[in-house]
Amino acid sequence: MSKHRTQPTSVFDPQLLKSASIEALRKLDPRILYRNPVMFAVEICCFITLVSFILSLTGFSHEPARFTGMVSLWLWLTVIFSTFAEALAEGRGKARAASLRKTRTEVMAKRLITPALDSKYELISANLLRKDDCILVEAGDLLAGDGEVVCGAALVNESAVTGESAPVVRESGGDRSAVTGGTQVIANAIVVRITANPGETFIDRMISLIEGAKRRKTPNEIALEVLLFALTLVFLLVVVNMSPLSLYSVKAAGQGVPVSLTILVALFVCLAPTTIAALLPAIGIAGMDRLFQKNVIAMSGRAIEAAGDVNILLLDKTGTITLGNREAVAFVPVAGSSEQQLAEAALMASLGDETPEGRSVVTLAKQKCGISHRELPAGATIVPFSAETRLSGLDIDGVVYRKGAADSVFSFVKKQGGTVPKELEEQVSSIAHAGATPLVVSRDSAALGVINLKDILKSGIQERFRQLRSMGIRTVMVTGDNPMTAAAIAAEAEVDDFLAQAKPEDKLRLIRESQEQGLMVAMTGDGTNDAPALAQADVAVAMNTGTQPAREAANIIDLDSNPTKLLDIVEIGKQILMTRGNLTTFSISNDVAKYFAIIPAALLSIYPQLSALNVMRLASPHSAILSAVIFNAVIIPLLIPLALRGTKYRPMPAEKLLVYNLLIYGVGGMIVPFVGIKVIDLVVGQFM
Repeated sequence: MSKHRTQPTSVFDPQLLKSASIEALRKLDPRILYRNPVMFAVEICCFITLVSFILSLTGFSHEPARFTGMVSLWLWLTVIFSTFAEALAEGRGKARAASLRKTRTEVMAKRLITPALDSKYELISANLLRKDDCILVEAGDLLAGDGEVVCGAALVNESAVTGESAPVVRESGGDRSAVTGGTQVIANAIVVRITANPGETFIDRMISLIEGAKRRKTPNEIALEVLLFALTLVFLLVVVNMSPLSLYSVKAAGQGVPVSLTILVALFVCLAPTTIAALLPAIGIAGMDRLFQKNVIAMSGRAIEAAGDVNILLLDKTGTITLGNREAVAFVPVAGSSEQQLAEAALMASLGDETPEGRSVVTLAKQKCGISHRELPAGATIVPFSAETRLSGLDIDGVVYRKGAADSVFSFVKKQGGTVPKELEEQVSSIAHAGATPLVVSRDSAALGVINLKDILKSGIQERFRQLRSMGIRTVMVTGDNPMTAAAIAAEAEVDDFLAQAKPEDKLRLIRESQEQGLMVAMTGDGTNDAPALAQADVAVAMNTGTQPAREAANIIDLDSNPTKLLDIVEIGKQILMTRGNLTTFSISNDVAKYFAIIPAALLSIYPQLSALNVMRLASPHSAILSAVIFNAVIIPLLIPLALRGTKYRPMPAEKLLVYNLLIYGVGGMIVPFVGIKVIDLVVGQFM
C-alpha cells in the first residue's frame, strides 16, 4: 500500500481530542445547537438550573446550593458531551481531509493549441486551466486537473488518490479514460481534455465531503429526530403538569413540599432521550468516515443509509465484474499447424495492434511459446482494424498475416484461394459457446487456428457475490454481450441473473421496474452508457476508473474500482441504521431505572409510601436525583466509541436480529442504569 492512503485515526488521539474539545465549546452556541432540538432543550434547562444555583447562593431559594450547583454542572456536562461527540466525529473526517489535501501539489500545465500529441503547447499554471482545455501530459508529469483522455494511452500512478501503488492504464475511447488531478503519468504521453474548473475537481469535492460540510440528513435520520422531538415534548408536558399536581397534593395531604424547579428540570433531562440525541449527529458523520477508510467516497449520508436497505444490485460487466479488457488466454491450432506456428503468426498480426487485446496476444506468445517481443519490421504494412473488414494484420515481404472475426477471416482465406477446415469451425463454435471470443488467425491462404479471447473476472468476485446473497441481495449482471456469452460469464461469476444485449434504456427500465415493485436498487458501473442507470438507482456506485459522466451521475465513488466494495458499503449502511436503533432502544430503556430513582425521590415528602419504590436503596432524595443526572451525562461519552465504530453487523434474519438487539440493548439498557446509578449514589451520598 502507498503511504498516501489515509489510516484510521484513533478516537483517543491527543491532538484530535484537543481540537474536538475546543470545537465542542464552540458548538454550545444556541444558534448552532438549535439544529438538535433535544439538546437545545437541555441547554435551556442548564440556564434554568444556573439561575436556581445563583438564587440558592443568595438565599432566595430554600434548596441547598450544593445540590442545585451540582445539578447545573452535570447538565452543562451533558450538553458538552453531546457537542464533543459530534466534534470528535467531524474531527476524524477533517484529519483525513487534511491528509488528502497534502497530496495536492501546484503544477504547471502544457495547454495545447489543438488536441493532438504533436501540437504546440504553452506552459501555464494549473490554476489558469478551464473546462474543455486540452493539455499534454508526458512521462513524469503530474496531471494538472481532472479530465478525460482524448488521445493516446499511458501508465498512470494514482496512489495519491487511491492509495494503491500499482500503476493503471488510462487510454482514450474506452471506459478507462477518466484521469484525476494530482496523479502522475509514468510512461508514454496522453492528451487530456479538462472536465472541471479549478476548485471543482474530484479531490476538491472529496475534501469537502470528507469534512462533512455538505452532509445532508437522511429520511431515516429525520424520522428519528421527529420521534425524539415527540418524546421530548411528551416528557415536557408531564414535567410541567407535575408542578401544579405537587402543589395540590401538598395542600390535600397537609405535608411535604412542592417539587422544586431544579428537580423538575432534572426529571425532564433524565427522561428525555438525551443519549441518542447526543450521539445522533456523530453516528451519521462516523458512517461516512468509516466508508472513507474503505477508500470509498459517499456524496451524502443518504446514499450510505439507502445501501443498508438494498434488495437488488445491478452490475455492469465490463470493467466492473471483469477487468475491462478481454485477454488472450490460449492458442488453439488446427489443420496440422503447431501452437508455435500459430503463436508466431498471431504475434506478427498483432505487432501493429495497440489495443489491449492486441497487446495481450503478444504477451501470450511470449508466455506460452517463448517468443520475445519484436519490433515492427522495416517495410511492413500495417492493416488496421475497421468495422467493415472486422480484421487486422500485417503484410511483410509478400507474406500476409491476418486475425479477426471468424466469418471475416474465413472470407479472406477463401479469397486467397484457401479452404476453411471443419475442425476450425468447430473450435470457433466451442469457444463462443463457452462465453469467450474467438479470433481466427491466418497466414497467406492458410487458416492456422484460433486465439481464445476471454473476459477476465476480477479476483475474489464470486466469494463476494455469495456474501451479498447471504445478506439477501440479488445480483444481476447487465451487459451488451450476446445471451450466449453473457450466460457463460454470469455462470462463472455466480451472479443470480443477467440481462444481455442491454442498451442504456434497458438498464434504466430494469431499475424503474424494480423500484416500482418496492425494491431498493443499487447499480455499479464505469461507462458513459451507465450514467442514466446510475442517476436513477437508489445507490449508484461509480468506479474511479470510469468516465466523467459515470462519476458525476453516481452518489458513491469507489477509488479502488472494485465492484465488490458494495458489500462494505451495505454493511456500513446497515451499521448506521442498527447503531441508531440500538442506541435509541438503550436510551429509552434507561428511563425505567431513572423512574425508580427520581419519581420516589421527588414526591417522597408528600407520599412517604413511595419509599417502597426505592428498590435501589438510594441514600437520600437529593443524592438519588443527582446520581440519575450524573449517570445521564456520563453514559454519553462512554457510548461515543460505539457511535463512531458502529454496531457490528450480523447477517441473520430481521426478526432474529430484532430479538438479539432487544436482549442486548433493551434489557441491557434497563440493567446498566440500575447498577450505574447505585454506584454513583454510593459516592455522592457521602457529600450530600
